[in-house]
Amino acid sequence: MNNNNPKTEAELRNRELKVTESKDKDGKKSKSKSREFIDALIYAGVVAFIIKILLFEAFRIPTGSMEKTLWVGDFLIVTKFTYGATSPRNIPFTDIRLPYFKLPAFKDPEKGDIIVFDFPGDRDDLQSKEVVNYIKRCVGVSGDTIQIKGKKLFVNGELFPNPPNSMFDNVNRPESAVNPRLFPKGSNWNEDWYGPLRIPKKGDKMKIDSSNYEKWKMFVMKEGHSIKMTSDRKIFVDEKELPNGEYTVGRDYLFMMGDNRNNSLDSRFWGFMPVENIVGKALLIYWSWDPSIPFSNLFDLIGSTRWDRIGNLIK
Repeated sequence: MNNNNPKTEAELRNRELKVTESKDKDGKKSKSKSREFIDALIYAGVVAFIIKILLFEAFRIPTGSMEKTLWVGDFLIVTKFTYGATSPRNIPFTDIRLPYFKLPAFKDPEKGDIIVFDFPGDRDDLQSKEVVNYIKRCVGVSGDTIQIKGKKLFVNGELFPNPPNSMFDNVNRPESAVNPRLFPKGSNWNEDWYGPLRIPKKGDKMKIDSSNYEKWKMFVMKEGHSIKMTSDRKIFVDEKELPNGEYTVGRDYLFMMGDNRNNSLDSRFWGFMPVENIVGKALLIYWSWDPSIPFSNLFDLIGSTRWDRIGNLIK
């Protein structure tokens, strides 16, 4: 006698099918949630990358060269789009530079702007040994003439007003006290008696001869050219003799200075800053604390927060 119950077997098969379908649905559901989470992370990363590259970037003040306008331990928001955002200039966390392109700017840099820029290198270096950002105040644009007389800055012959929070030391340097570290090489100036010096503009004709060859040799090389002086004192750039002894400037430049005038390694020391090196314009302070407190003392570090600085616009 056959004890199999067809109805019961059919019910069991249906139940097994439902359990299998349920497992498949749960598996698909779990997989969908995982994928949604990963997709959300990727999306957030892409958005953050776009914001960092095109719109805003955070920047920390590492030195006192801009005191008392900006303090060591201030954290800033920098606008990337103001002067034209660029694609990444280097591989992240490395000093390996990359070719980059620049988007159109909303405005040109102006005298008085506080600007973050890719450091172009010391006076006698072809380029910076590392990829590092500096922050200084623009005190002169292409075509301006800079001169400092007894700590007073003049631009195109007119007194340039000191920033409200600028600082100076109490040392009275005579005009005859030459600082050999200053730009350009062999200028015989010091940081309180400097210039007059014209800031090059694209298309300018710069006279270069045997008398100032050493002074401007590195400038020409930083513009991407080879330069040499022959035994008969003729100047050749890219193996061609300079027509009429004049070199044609290929880029626009700015002159940058720190508000802490006697504690700032700025354009007086390393030279003109190419406009193309601009990273962005300093906008506001979003956080500030005492960086001398180690991070291991987190509560003390948080306790040192400078609440009165947070949210201040940078001028």
